[in-house]
Amino acid sequence: MSLNRRRHATDLETISVTVPEAAVEGYETAISTVCPTVGIFEFDEEERLWRVEGVKDTGHGEEELAAALALAALTTGVTAELERTYTETDGWLARTYESFPAQEVGKRFVVRGSHLDTPPDGNRITITLDAGMAFGSGEHGSTRGCLRALELIAYRKPQRILDLGCGSGILAMAAAALLHRPVLATDIDPWSVRITQENAARNGLSQLIEARLGNGWSTPEIRRRAPYDLVFANILARPLCLMAKDLSRYLAPNGTVILAGLLNTQVRMVLAAHQRCGLVLERHLREGDWGTLILRKPARF
Repeated sequence: MSLNRRRHATDLETISVTVPEAAVEGYETAISTVCPTVGIFEFDEEERLWRVEGVKDTGHGEEELAAALALAALTTGVTAELERTYTETDGWLARTYESFPAQEVGKRFVVRGSHLDTPPDGNRITITLDAGMAFGSGEHGSTRGCLRALELIAYRKPQRILDLGCGSGILAMAAAALLHRPVLATDIDPWSVRITQENAARNGLSQLIEARLGNGWSTPEIRRRAPYDLVFANILARPLCLMAKDLSRYLAPNGTVILAGLLNTQVRMVLAAHQRCGLVLERHLREGDWGTLILRKPARF
């Protein structure tokens, strides 16, 4: 089953706003209240304007969306006009397939849609999934940064691995395939949990990946399995800052965390929050405007 075929008897709509960089995070949070995945694209490099957009069922969550947008305007000081583009599901799927060629990432990975007929590259680890309504297809700079970071730290052979906010499950699958270790993949969105399970099965990784519903570190099951040797957290800048203390607490000594979902301009804020909790910066990887941080917990903490 393609992850895009989401119980759609109705049409889809793309909702979007165009805002200055300082307002991106607020509006990304707002749109994510009703959209399972949100994309951020540079709209005007000279003016530093960004387009924040998501795809949802037409008419779904209108009251929640209106309230979230009002809050975003209040907290950012930027009132953005919401744009809507309506499309039939089949038409959206076709355009998605056309714009999703195989993505080579780093030296080890290639991410391919299920619609591709060409043989996979035998020299790379192939992850098969479809770009769609659960975040993570190998195209976005934050996902690519995480995969590159995984390559860099793989020699440490982490045993206990957590993908916090797994989306499509791409990072959990990459870690399981590269390290041959079990991965706990969690997400606050039930649809993402289901998609991760389906993608794990499609890639022959079901025995290594356990996908569970969970709200970050407040989830008892996540805390119970700590400490972790490797944690992926490809989320948003502000939630990352808020979770820094818990992350440090549940990370094993010498454990590694890969943080993403932040613009390079947000790196300093996110890094400072984690350094205050005792974590040490090892690398800052850049994929265009997007930053990925590799941090480590000292052996004696």
